[in-house]
Amino acid sequence: MNALNAPLAAGLVAVAAGSLAYVFLMPLLAGERRAEQRRKALGQPRSVLAERGAAANRREQVAKSLKELEAKKDKTKVTLELRIARAGLDWTRRKYYVVSGIMAAILALAAILVSHNVIVGLLALFAGGFGLPAWMLKWRQKRRVAAFVEELPNAMDVVVRGLRSGIPLGDCLRMISREAKEPLRSEFRVAIEAQALGLPMADAILRMYERVPVTEVNFFSIVIGIQQKAGGNLSEALSNLSRVLRERKKMAGKIDAMSMEAKVSAGIIGALPFLIGGGTYLSSPDYTSLLWTTSVGKIALVISGLWMLAGVLVMKKMISFDV
Repeated sequence: MNALNAPLAAGLVAVAAGSLAYVFLMPLLAGERRAEQRRKALGQPRSVLAERGAAANRREQVAKSLKELEAKKDKTKVTLELRIARAGLDWTRRKYYVVSGIMAAILALAAILVSHNVIVGLLALFAGGFGLPAWMLKWRQKRRVAAFVEELPNAMDVVVRGLRSGIPLGDCLRMISREAKEPLRSEFRVAIEAQALGLPMADAILRMYERVPVTEVNFFSIVIGIQQKAGGNLSEALSNLSRVLRERKKMAGKIDAMSMEAKVSAGIIGALPFLIGGGTYLSSPDYTSLLWTTSVGKIALVISGLWMLAGVLVMKKMISFDV
């Protein structure tokens, strides 16, 4: 009797195990079968769907990297030290203030000697202490940025050729920091030194955008940052970016050529009152001197100057284009 019960118990256990396996595994197998049927109906093999999933995942990583880079970029505060660095000067804050004071004193003294008016001297003192140094920094920054943008596509070509020949990205950037023209050489040297201190390459390039705040450097930092976090063919991305920057430069040249006639016309219109006034003063000085010797003439001169300034600003706005 016991011999008969043992096979019966084993059979019941096997049936129970099969039932449990059927209950838990059949839905999974059925779902996989239905997914396979849907893929066959759409004519898409599993490899295509896997590639699409990888592409979607990469897009998400790129979008996340862009958001992180933009968040880091927006936190930049433009201090006096940063403005001096953007101008390419190695001044300290104290030296800047000393130079501003000297400019203010020289300009105020010259204004007092010419006009013999203390109020004019005070205005010149204010302009020389605050306006002239700020304009000097802005002018030097503009020149420096133009030289940087001029040389940046060539540096990208050097990086592309180095990457395609098997040279690491860091060595390519060191090559630029040694052999490129200024200010590109000094900016990449700063980035290499920051990387040597432990800063990631993407953050080092992003700091370069703080010192050279132009769209081209922003593009370069974004490409490096995305490649560091999401991967991809860096040489191809930099090659495309170099081509885009050169096309932007060509477009800017075409716009300058097409707007040159308007710029010359604006210059002639802006200089015409001074030319006519100077010619009139040379021919009839007593007639023209009424503008600064009488109260009505001074008021008319101030109103005319303000009106002309408004016209010059309007013309400048009309002929200035951003690429």
